[in-house]
Amino acid sequence: MKKYLSASLMCADLMNLKNSVDELKKAGIDYLHLDIMDGSFVPNITLGFDLVNAIKEISNIPLDVHMMVNKPSRFINEMNLGENDILCVHYESDIHIHRTLEQIKNKGIKSGLAINPQTPPECMQYLTDYIDMALVMTVSPGFAGQKLFAGAERKTKDTRSLLDEWGCSCIPVEVDGNISVENGRKLSRCGADIFVLGTSSLFVKNKTFAQAASDFRNALKEG
Repeated sequence: MKKYLSASLMCADLMNLKNSVDELKKAGIDYLHLDIMDGSFVPNITLGFDLVNAIKEISNIPLDVHMMVNKPSRFINEMNLGENDILCVHYESDIHIHRTLEQIKNKGIKSGLAINPQTPPECMQYLTDYIDMALVMTVSPGFAGQKLFAGAERKTKDTRSLLDEWGCSCIPVEVDGNISVENGRKLSRCGADIFVLGTSSLFVKNKTFAQAASDFRNALKEG
């Protein structure tokens, strides 16, 4: 399966966001990753729905929206997302999460299901009809700059293996949290397909987005 890069806009210069988005497009970035946090599901508040819609107005790069909020179904209609965009919600965010996933699919948006580090990937088994992507959190959600949790490689590998076992090889696995070049290489070997890139690899000093993205892609090819 092809490997995709998703740029975390939480790590971008928000005062010059349009310029950053234009440069990310030139760098061949596949997705723009936007984290929506509510201060309840995670102890932080970050990018909002108005920004998601504004980004849609200035860029045709598909969006990869990660909702770290309780009861996300309340907010799906707030975003003007389309068929090439991904809207990802957490398994832990709602007791009837399949309804939320179905709501996303019914709007013609690709749906993603995220799982926290402590949540076993087996939870996805009866939800695969509702999802287009599986997101494995490799850190506890909510803050940038954390270390990869100890079981991240094993969990990524298990998630890929289980999806294949269930006949869902077409569902890509995304990884999010301290995706450095080295960690990206390791997780790619474990079956990761989409990599959320932030300060560990893409938004780094002394490198353009094009240079950083090229270095990351080359590392994946090297294995």
